Parts: sequence; C-alpha cells; structure tokens
Amino acid sequence: MEKFERLEGIVAPLDRSNVDTDAIIPKQFLKSIRRTGFGPNLFDEWRYLDRGEPGQDCSGRPLNPDFVLNQPQYRDATILLARANFGCGSSREHAPWALQQYGFRAVIAPSFGDIFYNNALQNGLLPVVLDEAQVDALFARAGGDPALRLAIDLQAQTVSTLDAESGFRFDIAPFRKYCLINGLDDVALTLRKAEQIHAFEEAHLRAFPWLAPARGRP
Repeated sequence: MEKFERLEGIVAPLDRSNVDTDAIIPKQFLKSIRRTGFGPNLFDEWRYLDRGEPGQDCSGRPLNPDFVLNQPQYRDATILLARANFGCGSSREHAPWALQQYGFRAVIAPSFGDIFYNNALQNGLLPVVLDEAQVDALFARAGGDPALRLAIDLQAQTVSTLDAESGFRFDIAPFRKYCLINGLDDVALTLRKAEQIHAFEEAHLRAFPWLAPARGRP
C-alpha cells in the first residue's frame, strides 16, 4: 500500500453524524469481486439524483448540487472532515476502498465505527480522531471558499493549518503508525519474513515427508 508520512490537502466538510458504510458505498456495488472502480460511487445516493448501478458510466449522471463533494472548491479534496461515529454499520471493506479511490487519504472525525477504523488502517487510509471541540473548530473554518487546507503529519501525529495558526495532536497505535509510514499491509508484513517461512516449510517437510502433496495434485 502507499506510504503515508505527511499530507497537505483540501478539506471537504461532511457535516453529518453516524455516516454508515451503506451511505459510503451502497450495497448494490458490493457485487463486484474487484478491489477497484468504487470511487465514482462513493456516497452514491447523496452525490447523484438518480440510483446508481454497478458498471454504470457515472459521467452523465445528474449531480446533487447541494452535496459537498459536488461543490467546486472541494472537488480535489484529499481530507474528509466528518462528525461522530463515521463508518458505523456493516463491516464492508469496500468503504475505505471507495474513499481512497475517490482521492481521500485521511478522514478526521471525533469517533469511528471500530471495524471501519481498522479496515481503513489496513488499507492505508488514515482515520484521525480529534475531540468534538477540535472538530467543531475545523468545521468553522472549512465551510468557506476557498476551501480550508490542512497538513497531517503522521510522524509528529499532528493536524495543523498551513498558516500554523492552530494545530492538534492525535493518537495512533505505534504498530499501525509504523505500517502506514512504511506502506506495509498484512501481506507485505508477512513477505518480509519470506526466507524464514520457506526455511521452516523445507525443514517441516523433511521431518514429516508424508505431508508433501502428491505429484500432480495441489
């Protein structure tokens, strides 16, 4: 996965609490067995005025002009600002995929659904937990034009405005921080031990040769 060290980007303010994963990526799009192509359907029922279907070309669909991501100043946003309990609901991993494939690299909120939070970290999307007052302060600045820009420094664990007038510190588990900074998902972490794994497999089969698969069989 892509490394996350420092991000400077436009903030899109989604002023809603309890945004569940079905709102992030509606259930009809879970039919896909691929891990790509979900960005155009992020917040599908809020972004568009019609119902979206898997495989549909979204370029000609009618947009909801009142939805934040359809407002010109936020269309290149890489940081999503949300309210409490973002990502609640079902455990679908498609939710962080859709956010990433739209272009978001981080989500800031007072709290997250537990499964969404872990899925996001596993996929290189940084969920930043700030307290309610800090999130309120960011919303107060994020609603104008031009849009608010923030810097998120994962090494320092800080969120700050580019003019450095205000900044907040956030917590993250050291192991998750290490994985994000180094771009390591679970597969990449395992492959770092590939030599030791192969050595164990060879030694194990020498000790227990009857466990080897028969020739011509998987």
